[in-house]
Amino acid sequence: MSDLTIAGVSTEEVALATDTLGAQRLERRLFIALAGGVLLIVSLIARWLGQHEQIAQIPAALGAAILAVPLFMGAWKEVINGKPSSDTLACLAVFGAIAIEYYLAAGFLALILWTANLTFSRTAWGAQRAIRGLVELTPDIARLLVEGNEQEVPLSKVKVGDVVRVRPGENLPVDGKVIHGSSNINQASLTGEAVPVSATIGTDVYAGTSNLTSQIDIKVTAVAGETTIGKVEELIREAESAKTQKQALIEQLASYYVYVVLMVAVLVWFFTSKGDEAVRNEASVRAITALVVTCPGALLISYPSAMVAAFATAARLGIMIKQTKTLEAAADIDTVILDKTGTLTTGVFAVSKLAPAQGVEGAALLQAAADGEQHSNHPLAKSILETALQARIKPCKVNSFEEAQGRGVIAAVDKGEIRVGRASWLIEANPSIRDAVKEVQAKIEGMSGVHVMSNGKYLGAVGLEDKLRAEAPETIAKMRRLGVRRIDIFTGDRLAVAIRVGKAVGVDSIEAECLPEEKHAQLDYMVKKGHRTLVVGDGINDGPMLATADVGVAMGMSGSDIATNSAGITLMNDDLRHIPFILELARKNRGIIALNIGFSLILAVVGLALAATGRINLFAALVLYVVGYIFVIANSTRLIRFGEGFSEQEHARRRVEAGKIVKPTRAGSSKVAQPSPA
Repeated sequence: MSDLTIAGVSTEEVALATDTLGAQRLERRLFIALAGGVLLIVSLIARWLGQHEQIAQIPAALGAAILAVPLFMGAWKEVINGKPSSDTLACLAVFGAIAIEYYLAAGFLALILWTANLTFSRTAWGAQRAIRGLVELTPDIARLLVEGNEQEVPLSKVKVGDVVRVRPGENLPVDGKVIHGSSNINQASLTGEAVPVSATIGTDVYAGTSNLTSQIDIKVTAVAGETTIGKVEELIREAESAKTQKQALIEQLASYYVYVVLMVAVLVWFFTSKGDEAVRNEASVRAITALVVTCPGALLISYPSAMVAAFATAARLGIMIKQTKTLEAAADIDTVILDKTGTLTTGVFAVSKLAPAQGVEGAALLQAAADGEQHSNHPLAKSILETALQARIKPCKVNSFEEAQGRGVIAAVDKGEIRVGRASWLIEANPSIRDAVKEVQAKIEGMSGVHVMSNGKYLGAVGLEDKLRAEAPETIAKMRRLGVRRIDIFTGDRLAVAIRVGKAVGVDSIEAECLPEEKHAQLDYMVKKGHRTLVVGDGINDGPMLATADVGVAMGMSGSDIATNSAGITLMNDDLRHIPFILELARKNRGIIALNIGFSLILAVVGLALAATGRINLFAALVLYVVGYIFVIANSTRLIRFGEGFSEQEHARRRVEAGKIVKPTRAGSSKVAQPSPA
């Protein structure tokens, strides 16, 4: 949006006024607008009552002066800075109308400017207030537990690792993990989900959400700006401050447009002013009318008004978009790349089978796997530890721990070195175990296998499985209906596991057993080939891909920080149906912007032709000016209702999902791009 001014103050300054002072300033300017408007109405009434023209002009002149002087100050600043905008043109028209003693017309034009600018300033200020309201969901005070006793302390005093207590009916002040008690938590402020979640010991909970039923104690994992809601606030601020090339181009063209309109107005006056004083006066009115109808106000708000509506719609559904350019890019996507674990699948693994090597007991295998994985944050590691604890196997003390990204972990214990991870990685360390690994691998075919080696001896593998997301097949089918030409899976998991998932959802090709750098290299190749890519992932190893893709989508704010920070879009919940919705929203947004721009330009051209030929008067020109604003705003707000039916459809689908069977369409094989029948 252009740097519109209100009494010499830019809308950017007004937008930043998120406190009481900002509200008072807007109220003061509203009072000025009302005062000027009342005087103009008094002048109209005086005319209708048959008062003398000179008497009726007095309140109109006063109203025009009250409204115009602050606008003149703002326009003068724009001229000095060499950045005249639509307001500069309109102020010039106001000045011209005053000069030829058209006080009532000048006053109403100034009032329209005030009303339009105050509306946008109030909207901008309201957006900032919305952010402030989001931040205020987090209490300023926390109940810190010190040796079992509660102490109310400022939130700034709370550190990671502390324990805080939250009573029923209170909002959570920090992100953390429940260590005592259980309760229902309303997370609608973050995820948009109206149904509360059940939080028990070990559940992750987030600042700004509401504790509904019972008292819980939370071990702090993040405070202040590092909390999930803090990240949301930062995403909103980044999105507000971003400006795409298209928006910058519109504003640049509008700046040239100002000079063109001035030239046209001068030409209109020059060619119609030949004659006596009455003719020259009429020529001046035509020139001023031309200035009014060609002011590019509606053109300048065509882009940002649609973007604001689109962002509001996305945020309501728990879709946080960082920058406007990301939404622009989503409209042109033709290739979608999906991570498997945690994206197409739930990421909640369960140990399905222990496959010990010959001569190794299952308990010894599970013990070694738990010893090695106890300090890892990988979902497979957590599942192995949970299974070990259920089997009453307690991990031993680890002297040192090292994680080889994408390969596995090395843990040094009193009995020696334990390696847990990929089969290929263990074979690299000890090639002699190749045959034993192959034998074990056959036992866990189609599962995710975690292989274990202790002091160079191969112990076997733990087979784990995670569930396919119920909405995954439907999501893939919907993306194809939207025109996405290619859908791939990139995963670090084994080929057999990836093929099982790929067949279930119907993808075009699969890249399995990939290291992070291999995923990135393959994506980079596709981008250079001209594919417009959208990547969906949730883990650390997805970060490079999310940053490289035209559109990166991170699954869930509670996922990897690297994934969240690298992606242009973050889903506050893990419903895959949001992916095709993003594509639909982006395309709808693009269409509305095009319609806004087209209508604004047509209205300006038609208005200019009518004004130059004297077919419309100054008051009719004011009506056209207002019509442009109203159309653009009304057209843009259609986006706000775009996602209204999404939640209802989602609940309806869940009710029938248990009985729905989705047949696979296509699947591929590792390292092969051609589709093959499933």
